[in-house]
Amino acid sequence: MALRVPTAILFSFAILPLAFYLGRDRQSTSCRCFPGEPCWPSPEQWDNLNASLSGNLIATAPIGSVCHTNTSFAPYSSQRCAELLSHWSIPATHYQDPSSPMAAWWANFSCSPFSAGCTLGPLAHYVANVTCAQDIQEVLRFTTKHNIRLSIRNTGHDYLGKSTAPGSIALWTHNLKSIEYKPNYTASWYAGPALRVGAGVQGREAQDAAHRSGNGHVIVSAHSPDVGFAGGYTQGGGHGPLASRYGLAADQVLEWEVVTAKGEILTASPAQNADLYWALAGGGGGAFAVVLGVTVRMHAEERTASASLVFPFDAADARAWEVIRTFLLAALPLADAGGTALWVLYPGPTAVTFIGGPFVLPGAGAEDLQSYLAPTLELLREYEMGYDFSINTYPTYHASVATAAVNVTEFHVGGALVPRSTIHSNPNGFISTLQEILRHKAAISSYSMNVSRPINSPVSANAVSPAWRNAAVSLLLGIPFNYTNRQVNVENQRLMTDVLLPQVSALVGPGEQGAYLNEADFNQPNWQSLFYGENYNRLLKIKQKYDPKQIFYGRTAVGSERWVEHGNGRLCPV
Repeated sequence: MALRVPTAILFSFAILPLAFYLGRDRQSTSCRCFPGEPCWPSPEQWDNLNASLSGNLIATAPIGSVCHTNTSFAPYSSQRCAELLSHWSIPATHYQDPSSPMAAWWANFSCSPFSAGCTLGPLAHYVANVTCAQDIQEVLRFTTKHNIRLSIRNTGHDYLGKSTAPGSIALWTHNLKSIEYKPNYTASWYAGPALRVGAGVQGREAQDAAHRSGNGHVIVSAHSPDVGFAGGYTQGGGHGPLASRYGLAADQVLEWEVVTAKGEILTASPAQNADLYWALAGGGGGAFAVVLGVTVRMHAEERTASASLVFPFDAADARAWEVIRTFLLAALPLADAGGTALWVLYPGPTAVTFIGGPFVLPGAGAEDLQSYLAPTLELLREYEMGYDFSINTYPTYHASVATAAVNVTEFHVGGALVPRSTIHSNPNGFISTLQEILRHKAAISSYSMNVSRPINSPVSANAVSPAWRNAAVSLLLGIPFNYTNRQVNVENQRLMTDVLLPQVSALVGPGEQGAYLNEADFNQPNWQSLFYGENYNRLLKIKQKYDPKQIFYGRTAVGSERWVEHGNGRLCPV
């Protein structure tokens, strides 16, 4: 079980409150039991756990083992290895497996088709295929009794490695696929249609169910259809094509159904266990409780305009940057009108490609969306720059949504929330920063949006970072992962942490710094303030209340500064 965690991981203690020092019991002051140690359960004890789970305890076998000889996992098969290689970069390859990380960094060269050998490395030692709340309770009893590390995994769509834990038991919630339409949900702040989805439901599944319900509805879900809906996505805030119109995914939550660290099954809403509701809605996944399901409000289907724009350009061409500047400024009123714009700057061998789309404007037609994009298109024509543009009006939002999976596996990532004030008052400085990032051959993927004024207010108070309410762009940087050279990957992670992200931060005033905690650099030194903002102290107190023994741990999750991962992945208190 050898995980070599980069020594560059830093922790900031600048804002630790008194709660950090409270409640340390025997378990939280000792290292988690690790495979091979005397404390590790016997085979008979593992068999007993398996029996209590109706045979749903899985001994982890890396999917890449079919490409290796002399392993204790799956036998070598050249045919199966070739098949695996053909779809290794597709998210479904990993989310259909109980343990394979979707982000390549977290497999850490342990057992992929490209690695020299095959070990469990950073993967969970066992996986519990969760079918009900009782399964979670059984695993919690077992891990608490034996002081074993616990991890929570649905799809493994996770840039920060929260769902990957060496020497752990993983709660695999992927098969909790229940969906229930509630046409007349009533709460103190909301009355109307709602959708309850189990923890394993993915974004496209939830969106399809909403579309089929009643006369047709929509929910706020991610651009990528593969993302697990109730887990880190919604718990971390959750943006998507409908975010400017209705708010973040966390803003939609009516109630959570959870299992706490003590094994209690609770409903958390603004009326019951309100503090836990507040923390789960934006305070990050894997920190407070195991989510069984979430109930969210739905919105009526309506016609939707969607467009795409692609053009290649020379990075040294000032005209192209004037086009991009025009687009960025035009995206501000588009977001104010309830629209969103996904755009990518992708550096190639000879040119950079601007890949825009979908640009989405709900409740509108193509002519409305075209009016926001017209200045950009006019400038492209004036400069005689070649481009591909398409725009359509769809009868429903559901009809406008692409079904293709989005590849998220093969990049080192880091992110930042860029406030509206920066784009509005210093667009040239922002453009200069983008140019400098591209010089390092990093891709730039961004969402332009405005989640400060969603319609269908009010929104119940939640733990979403205040930086979101001022953000105009959620910026995500990506450096390609190298499958054969680990040192190159380490250097690229340092480039992200030490060079690229500080350039973005330099543009933003000290009171407006922020990052989307689902799409961020796991090495971020000041992650408490950057990911959670002024909410962090309150979140720590809620963590202490519901998880006093620190059962739940995830990198950069609330309370994780109390722990450190050693070179082999063993988790110990600081």
